Amino acid sequence: MSTITSSTAEREPLVIHFSPLLKKMSEQEFYAFCRLNPELSLELTSEGDLIIMPPTDGKSGSRNAVLGARLTTWTIENTGGTAFDSSTLFTLPNGAKRSPDFAWVSNERWHALTEEEQEQFPLLCPDFVVELRSRTDTLKNLRQKMAEYMANGAQLGWLIDPQERRVYVYRPGAAVEELDDPRVVSGEPLLRGLELELQEIWD
Repeated sequence: MSTITSSTAEREPLVIHFSPLLKKMSEQEFYAFCRLNPELSLELTSEGDLIIMPPTDGKSGSRNAVLGARLTTWTIENTGGTAFDSSTLFTLPNGAKRSPDFAWVSNERWHALTEEEQEQFPLLCPDFVVELRSRTDTLKNLRQKMAEYMANGAQLGWLIDPQERRVYVYRPGAAVEELDDPRVVSGEPLLRGLELELQEIWD
């Protein structure tokens, strides 16, 4: 029988320990399971625990919209990769299924997938991931998530914390760079010319 753990609803997503069942699901079966529950925002840990994410509050939704617009515009103007919004679920090499707030994949890697693979939950870790902290997110959980992305092949990650006006920059094989109230954050050298103005994220 599954057990359910939940901290204060204001702080933590709901975690359902389904590992014996979910680990037996094929990729197609899990895809079908998600399609049967379209009202839920789901993630899956590498251990097989199902995470039901809480709805986004208004302030976080506005920040996510600004973040996505700025980074997608840059992607369109710089044609080396493909952008993905927060509704995209990626299947990481360790088996976890994660939805970053924004993701970017090089066209070389994206077009190496078949059309069928692209239309399901892509079997890859994005090259670039962004997580934007909302009031329902704990910094500890987001740091663990960022570390997981890097361990699974991400080349650049930003953890943006509007509550503390701080950005954590992740790169493979390097210590996490902590920026205190920065004006901009740069995507160099992976994403040449990318600079995100943060004032409208902080506001």
